[in-house]
Amino acid sequence: MTEFVAELYVPRSAAGLDRGAERARRAAEQMTLEGTPVNLLRSIFLSEDETCLLLYEAASAEVVHEATRRAELQVDRVVEAFSQLEGG
Repeated sequence: MTEFVAELYVPRSAAGLDRGAERARRAAEQMTLEGTPVNLLRSIFLSEDETCLLLYEAASAEVVHEATRRAELQVDRVVEAFSQLEGG
């Protein structure tokens, strides 16, 4: 599977950021149970930019879009991501 980042706008004053991440995790788990593997690896909130980044592992960007739709998240974009450990 490939890693993807879903980016969404989250105002600093927004309550429920944790609930959104929890909904994203549950939606991914449900899709996996239904036979479409998708895994929410991490969520990162950039408060100064009012941006939330959700790192997923999935077969395609379309799978991530469906997971975020089920989680009722307004995603601005989904892009393929590459990560490497420092020194690697």
